[in-house]
Amino acid sequence: MALWAGLLATLLAAPVFAAPLPELTLVSEHPVDSMVGGNLSGLAMCNGQLLAISDRDDDLLYRMDMTKTVWQAQSEKIDVPPAPESDLPANLRSLAKLSSFVRGGSLDFEGISCDAAGNKYVVSEAHAEVLKVPVEGQPAWLKLPSELVAQARAKGMLQHFNAIFEGLAVSPQGDRLWLAAEREQRGLLVVSRESDAWRCKGSCVLRTEPGKEVLPPQVGGKSVSRDFADLSLFNGKLFTLERSAYRICRRDLETGKTEQCWSFAKEALMPNRLYDQAFGLTEALAVDETGVWIGVDNNFGKRADGEERPIVWRFAAPAGGWSAKP
Repeated sequence: MALWAGLLATLLAAPVFAAPLPELTLVSEHPVDSMVGGNLSGLAMCNGQLLAISDRDDDLLYRMDMTKTVWQAQSEKIDVPPAPESDLPANLRSLAKLSSFVRGGSLDFEGISCDAAGNKYVVSEAHAEVLKVPVEGQPAWLKLPSELVAQARAKGMLQHFNAIFEGLAVSPQGDRLWLAAEREQRGLLVVSRESDAWRCKGSCVLRTEPGKEVLPPQVGGKSVSRDFADLSLFNGKLFTLERSAYRICRRDLETGKTEQCWSFAKEALMPNRLYDQAFGLTEALAVDETGVWIGVDNNFGKRADGEERPIVWRFAAPAGGWSAKP
């Protein structure tokens, strides 16, 4: 009896390995020229045009010329007003300011999205604020509710420098905004616009997800905090780019709960595509009907094949489309 009890305890304690995720099929790969600061950190498909941002460029948006294999990033200057006083604590604000002197990019733009009218929205990680770039008129910072940061921090998010808001998605009507807290711990937040004011409907916190991921052996195999690198809204679903796990996941808009995930690890971790950097580098996500664009922020580092420009991959949508059940 003692032997059986010991065996049962061993079995219950053993790790449970999930079934392998379906792999997305790579369609094309595109190095990107002419990004002033490099460091591609966000993508969004807006009225048929693929837009991008860099976390090193405070006053530029980019439109991708996709006519050739090597894309040209066409810069568009934006007149950014001074950022409002951040609701982040003083130590995080100070670290962000010091970092900007070293690496450039005092605003640290990390995500871009747009509404059906073509207005663009960009999230600043350094300030935990969102800039609206309208089709007509001057860019302006949204007046987000002060309780947004407070509620996120109360749930364990936004605790560490360079681990603040890493992605955003906006509804077609421009009246709901989803934000991704990057890591340690990661989570999803949402704010809604009512009577021209942005509010938390009850709680701004949609979901928190603590825990660790184990990196693939090709990039060190160590245990790291679970993360979100970007968000994309498509067909009434929220899609998350989960950098350390080399996957994207479809999630419910109202709860943030995962419905289905797909891996892009097979292609991303090909020997010729590896970087001598001990963490994942995919930073940008844009989902559409026939596939997904995934952008790589290589931090000016060279791949094994010598490529040192930012990269955008095109993966085909899974068989049955993004709404298919597992």
